Order: sequence, then structure tokens, then C-alpha cells
Amino acid sequence: MKALLALLLFALAGHVHGAIPVAPGDLDEALENAEPGAILELQPGLHPGGVRIEVPLILRGQEGAVLDGFGAGNVLEVAASGVTARDLHLRHDGANLTDTNSVIFVERGADGVRLVNNRIEARGFGIWLSGVQRALVQNNEISGDPTLRSQDRGNGIHLNNVRDSIIRGNTVWEARDGIYIDISNDNQLIGNKLHSQRYGIHYMFSHRNEVIGNRTRDNRTGFALMSSRDLDVRGNHSFGDQGYGFLLNDLNNSRIEDNSAVSIRSQTTPGGGTAIRGGEGKAMFVYNAQHNVIRGNVLARTDIGIHLTAGSSGNEIYENALVGNRSQVKYVSNRPQEWSVNGRGNYWSDYMGWDMNADGIGDLPHEPNDAIDRVLWKYPNARVLFNSPAVQLLRWIQREFPVLRPAGVKDSAPLMRPPRSLEVLQ
Repeated sequence: MKALLALLLFALAGHVHGAIPVAPGDLDEALENAEPGAILELQPGLHPGGVRIEVPLILRGQEGAVLDGFGAGNVLEVAASGVTARDLHLRHDGANLTDTNSVIFVERGADGVRLVNNRIEARGFGIWLSGVQRALVQNNEISGDPTLRSQDRGNGIHLNNVRDSIIRGNTVWEARDGIYIDISNDNQLIGNKLHSQRYGIHYMFSHRNEVIGNRTRDNRTGFALMSSRDLDVRGNHSFGDQGYGFLLNDLNNSRIEDNSAVSIRSQTTPGGGTAIRGGEGKAMFVYNAQHNVIRGNVLARTDIGIHLTAGSSGNEIYENALVGNRSQVKYVSNRPQEWSVNGRGNYWSDYMGWDMNADGIGDLPHEPNDAIDRVLWKYPNARVLFNSPAVQLLRWIQREFPVLRPAGVKDSAPLMRPPRSLEVLQ
């Protein structure tokens, strides 16, 4: 009898501290009755969405459990701090972007939310975080609805007024933007994979964020870093994106280091038609950006390596590798720019100088956007004459008679070898 009683008490204790199974159709009631700290586990089957979590608990799903919004509103709303939603398959939110329809909508004040290992099929927004701190969004797979026009889809992960949060290891595709960050400071975006949408990562009015080790491909822009400051952008890779690998628009006091942008494609008309005039692929486009450090990046196999314009000044641009771009630099200004720091410039695959003292620094400065380059920008068909004796003679005349040379970019200490491995080109 005592043994039976002990076994019963053990079973009851296991029920209190273990997961509470939730059958299809019972989730609303389970959430209404859940105590703080409860673990609710969705059993296999179809569970109606439109549910709301108002106490700190863990909601997780077994294999084969699906939380479905049936095409209306939000599938799951989180309105309490300390909530974890993990291992769930969620789908079929509404597609009304004005109402911010989302698969997972995290409300203001729901701090410390953890969204981990979920599979999300979104029509509107995948995950919307609004006014929260210390969130963790990790290892989720989020897809948009390709039957909708790109502009009619929501973003995969949308941060609005979010602080001190980590967005790590997520894969997002076919949304509008993969990760959109608006008025959100002191966050980390680490190791996310983003493809087949408008922007992979899109920053607006957000400061002191880290953007580290993310990978984008086949987006219309890889990294759009706009109207922000004090970003630490390191170790990211853009491959085969269209238009821009890295767009620095009104970006200030930031570090753009050890990234790569390779084979960025020209912009085309809707439907992938003819190339847009002036829409050359740009590995990095620097527009009205001030006082940034742009260092250690590989910018390769693209129409233009770096396009710098619109008053961008005060930037330190050195130890980058510009490899095999049709135009290494496009610089539109009458103000000269020096692209070397403390005797270290950049590596240029088309540098024609030499290194007589074998110190690794070219003996002649490199000027990648002289008058000849400007002619080629204006008349691309003239590129067939690029290596002709006549062009080389004109460049020699510019060097010997500086008064004939327009203001532009000058690298006084070009590197004879790439400062970092070029394995990203393999």
C-alpha cells in the first residue's frame, strides 16, 4: 500500500512539473487555465490559431502538431514576459499588413520572449516584435507566400523599438525583407541566412547594433544599412544579390569590416527583363555616409566594386580587396579622396605598379577613377579599348601632368597581395 501511494505521489509530481499535453482544439482552454511556469505541449494534429499567451509559460509542439490561423489575424500573440514558444509549426496568418497580421506577434512589454526552432509559413509578417527587450529569436525557418506580390508580403522578422535582443541562426526566404530593424538599438543579428526577397537585412534609424556572420543571396539587395549609426558589421557575405551587396545610405560612425560581396547582379525590369539604365551591380554603394571605417572587405566580380557619391566623406577605406570588377571604383565628386591609412591601402587586381623594395606596398599610387574611367562610365562600349596603347598613353599623360587629372580616389599605398583570403571567390 505504501509503495502504491509513493508511486501515485511520484506520478502526480511528474504531472505538475512535466509537460501538459494539449489535444487539438483544447489550446484556448489550456492557456486560460495555465499557471505561470507551465509547459504546454501540442499533440499531433491541427490546432486552431488566433490564441494569446498572457502568463509566462512554455508552449512547444510535438512532431505533426500544426497551429493554423486559417488566413485571418495573428496565429499566436504573446502578451507576457518570460514566454517561450519552441518547436512549433505555425501557418496561415492573415495578409493585412496595415493591421500587422503576423504568425507570431509579440506585444509591447513581453520582455525576455524566446522564439526557438519554429517553422513559420507567413502570409503577412513572420515574427513581429514591438517594444520588447532581451528577446531571443533563434533557429527559426520562416517563409513568405510567393503567390503574393513582394510588396504585399510582410517581413520575415520585424523589429520595432526592440532593445538588447539576439536574432541568431534563422533562415528566411520569400518574405518582403528578411530581417527589418526599425528604431531598435543595442541588438545582435548573428549567423542568419536570407534569400530570395527584397532586402536580406534592412536597417532604419537603429543604432549600436552588431551584424555578424550573416549570409544573403538572390535578394534585390543584400544588406541595406540606412539612416543609422554605430553599427558593427563584420564577417557577412552577400553572393548573387541584385543591385547592391552592401548599401550604406546615411550610415555614420560605423565599422564595415571583413565582409564580402561577390557577383552582384545588375538591376533588371520587373520579371527579370532588360537591365535598368544606371542599375549596374555594385558590391558596395556608399551614399551620403560619413566617418565610417570600411576595412578588410572582399568586393569582387561585379560591375562596380565601390560606388561612392552624394557627399560621402571622412570615411577610412583601406585593406579591402577589389578583385575583377568591371569598374573597381565609381566616384562622383570634385573632392579628392585618399584611400589609405597609416601606409596601408587596398589590394587592386588591376594594379599595374611594382614593389622594388619588397615591402608589400606598391611603389606607385593607384588612381582607380581617372578621366579614362569617367569616359568608360559614360560610354561603356569604349571598354574594348581599355588596354589599348592609346588609353595607356593618356593615363601616362595624366600622371605626368597632374593639372589634367580630375579630382578622384587616390590610394597612395596599394597592397601587392590581398590582406585576407579570397576563398569566398571559389
